[in-house]
Amino acid sequence: MTHRQGRFGAGRSVLTFLAALGTLAGPALVGAAPASAAPQWTRLATGVRYGQFDISGAAGPAHAHVLSVDLRAPRVRVELLYPGAVAARATVSRQATAQGALAGVNGDFFNISETQHPGVEATGASVGPALAHGRVLKGAVPDGQRFGPALPPGTSTEDVFGVGTDRRARLDDLTLDGSVRTPQGLLPLGGLNQYALPVGSVGAFTSDWGNVSRVRATCGTDTDRAAPCSTDTYEVTVRAGHVVAAAGTPGHGPIAANTTVLVGREAGARELRKLAVGSTVKVRHRLVAASSRVPYRFALGGYPVLEGGRALPGLDDTTSAVRTAVGISDGGRMLYLLALDGAPDFRGGLTIAEVARAMRTLGSVDAFSLDGGGSTTMAARLPGASSVTALNHPSGGAERPVPNGIGVFSG
Repeated sequence: MTHRQGRFGAGRSVLTFLAALGTLAGPALVGAAPASAAPQWTRLATGVRYGQFDISGAAGPAHAHVLSVDLRAPRVRVELLYPGAVAARATVSRQATAQGALAGVNGDFFNISETQHPGVEATGASVGPALAHGRVLKGAVPDGQRFGPALPPGTSTEDVFGVGTDRRARLDDLTLDGSVRTPQGLLPLGGLNQYALPVGSVGAFTSDWGNVSRVRATCGTDTDRAAPCSTDTYEVTVRAGHVVAAAGTPGHGPIAANTTVLVGREAGARELRKLAVGSTVKVRHRLVAASSRVPYRFALGGYPVLEGGRALPGLDDTTSAVRTAVGISDGGRMLYLLALDGAPDFRGGLTIAEVARAMRTLGSVDAFSLDGGGSTTMAARLPGASSVTALNHPSGGAERPVPNGIGVFSG
C-alpha cells in the first residue's frame, strides 16, 4: 500500500469556489436553478452551506446535493455518525437526530446481506476502519471480503477519510496493530470488531460490536467473500485479564464492558484451544496511520478517487450509479459533501471517474468515495425546520439504514 503524503495543495478559497460555480458551463457542474441565475445556496449555520446542482454525465443528467463545510468556523466540526454499535444500522436522519448533528451523509460500504452463506446473519457492519471521538471502533476486513464496487488500483479496505485533533481533514490508511499475549506466547491480532477475519487468525470483539452473531467473521476467505464458512473455529471470553468461558463456535449477544471475546479460525482456533478457563490473556490493539502523525478524532472507510488534484489512475468510467463522496481543500480546512439524487429522472447517476471530476470542479484537492446506490443519503435540518430530514430522494424510495456516516455539527 502506498503511503500517501503531501496530500494538501493550496486549494481554492470558499469565496472563489462559490463564485466559480456561477460561471461554469458545458459538461461541467451547472446550477439547478434557471440557467441565467447563479446557484442558490442556503446557509445552515456559520460555515455550513447547502446547495443543489446538475451534472451532465454519460448516463444523463445527475442532480447533486452539496454541503460546503468550513472547519475554520469555531463552532463547526465533523464527527462519525453511527448507531452506537459497529454491528447495527440506522438511517442517516435518525443517526444525525440522535447525535444532535446539523447535517450528514451516509458513510462506508457494509455487510448488507448473506445470500452466499444461508443461515448466517448479516451483521450490517462496515468494511473499513472506524474511529469515533478518538476511540478505535473497528479494523478493516480483508480486501476480498468487502462489499461494493471493485477498488481502484493501489487502494485497499484500509483507506480512510478522517479529521485529526488539529481539525484538519485528510485521506490516509489505518492498519490494525494488535496482539494477544497468552501463557504459550504472543499471537498477532487479525481483526477488531470485523464481520470478516483473515484466514487462520484470531480476532477481538468488544462491547462496541453490539448484539449480532459473530459467526460471519469466520466465513469466506481473504480473496473470496463467497467461500464457505470455516468449520474449524473456537471462541474464548476474556474478562479482567483471564479466560472466563470458551465455546466451539462463535456466539452472539451483547458483550459486557471491559470484556473481550476472541474468535479464532483455522490456525487461530487451534491456538485458542490451548487456553483453559483461568488462563492469563492480555489483548492489545490500535490503528496505525500510514501518513499522518496527528491523531484522528474520527475516521471511516471508503476509497480515494482524487489526490493532489488528480484523479486516481484506473477509476471506473463505464458504470454509472447514484453516489456519495466527500472532498477536501484548503489544507484540510474545507469539506464538500456530495450526495446524488435517486429520483427516477436522475437515477442514472455518475461513474466513479465522473465523481472525481465533479469533486475537482467543486474545488476539492482530494476526494473520497463512500457507499452509493440505495445508501446514498444527505440529511439536514433546514432553517426553520425542527427535525433532520433527507434532502435527496433515496433511490430505493426511502432512506436505507446504514452503519455510519459523516455528521456535521454546529454549536
